[in-house]
Amino acid sequence: MMRSAVSRHTLSQLSDLLAARMGLNFPLERRDDLARRIAAAAPVFGMPDAESCANWLLSSPPTRAQIETLASYLTIGETYFFRDEYCFNALEKHVLPELIQMRMQKERRLRIWSAACCTGEEPYSIAMVLDRLIPRGSDWNATILATDINPDFLRKASAGVYGEWSFRDAAAKVMAQECYFKRVAGAKYEIQPRIRKYVSFSYLNLADDIYPSIMSNTHAMDIILCRNVMQYFTAEQAEKVCGKLRASLVEGGWLIVAPAETWMRPRYGWKMVQFPGAIFYRKCSGAGDATSTPPTSEACSAFESFFSVSAFLEHAADESAPTLPTVPVAEVPEKAISAEPQATPAFCQLARDYANQGQLAEAVRCCEQAIAADRIDPAPHYLLAVIQQEQGRYEPAERSLKRALYLDPTFVVAHLALGNLHVLAGRKREAKRYFTNVLDLLASLSKEDIVPESDGLSAGRLAELVAALLSSLEGVGTTDA
Repeated sequence: MMRSAVSRHTLSQLSDLLAARMGLNFPLERRDDLARRIAAAAPVFGMPDAESCANWLLSSPPTRAQIETLASYLTIGETYFFRDEYCFNALEKHVLPELIQMRMQKERRLRIWSAACCTGEEPYSIAMVLDRLIPRGSDWNATILATDINPDFLRKASAGVYGEWSFRDAAAKVMAQECYFKRVAGAKYEIQPRIRKYVSFSYLNLADDIYPSIMSNTHAMDIILCRNVMQYFTAEQAEKVCGKLRASLVEGGWLIVAPAETWMRPRYGWKMVQFPGAIFYRKCSGAGDATSTPPTSEACSAFESFFSVSAFLEHAADESAPTLPTVPVAEVPEKAISAEPQATPAFCQLARDYANQGQLAEAVRCCEQAIAADRIDPAPHYLLAVIQQEQGRYEPAERSLKRALYLDPTFVVAHLALGNLHVLAGRKREAKRYFTNVLDLLASLSKEDIVPESDGLSAGRLAELVAALLSSLEGVGTTDA
């Protein structure tokens, strides 16, 4: 039998390491539990016992693969469909209807992130709510990003097959909606394709990964659910994650935590909003500490027009960076737009300014002007593709990216963006090909080199992120022919 005894000093050092690299907090009262979990993981690492395994992990910084393995033993997959009825009631009756109404007359888009999604019940529950609320869902570009640090969880979530245990406390609400599932062998239930299409799954370490960023699709979110996660973080790590999540939201966006995590103070631009049985946090510039009631449409007017493309194109990885200035569209010099073609950076910056104000059609026009100014520069084609993707125009976005690669086959982030587009389309084999291209191109660079158009990421760090993307696709089914 594997010995789980580990010295107090070693456990203390290991606890500090896990807090720094994974955000997991193992205080004194949970050290015995930590020792047992390390003992269980030791054989996978080829270690004879828990003490040897702990010392080996401390001998050098753990790799991403080692962190994934540790996550399988140190994180708990406790979730089920529509967990916390009050939370989903507030989403379905207040927050989402408000957003849908505001977006109905303009660009019909919603971006939601289920952070630490576990085995997928939460993001699929949100998708069911959207299915009920959005009339003619095919007319909307509504997406749900679901991330987790545990690759085993992600594989189960991607499969979308669940047993009776996943419906505890939600059977009457979910099982009555037979259109959301189909029965499969062994008393299992499989998510219907029209619900599955809302959700994309990806690996992400909240404690370590760089976000918000286009690289991880964690930018310009309307709603982020990060429930039953930060209660396991150290106070310092929780504060850091909250700052990154805030930067990932559009102005007026919502952060939803678990009831046990409402120790968070509505500071640093958070405003606490009370709903029946639930408390959400809203990103507001200069928000005070006061609790508020659900907002009206007028209070959300700034939210309607805000979409920050430049937030992920410039300095997205720097959580301490000041809020990017917004330029009222009326103040963007029309003269600059109608002038004779000049250097493409000026037109690209105008495109970002327009996109910052939610004027995506004008942003597209500026990109087209930039392309006319210099037909051999791949950068405006890439920026155009980013904006087209946010419009839900995936085929034009793919064409723009391929034009960028025709002009510069070594354009790393264009390969990456094409890989992400193929993931969204369910074409995993093609996605892997583009992600592999990225790694091959990065191999020719120094690890310290900054990759162009990459939010300031070094070649080494971007390689780690892309390797994680590739790993998350392993064993996942494909729709490629």
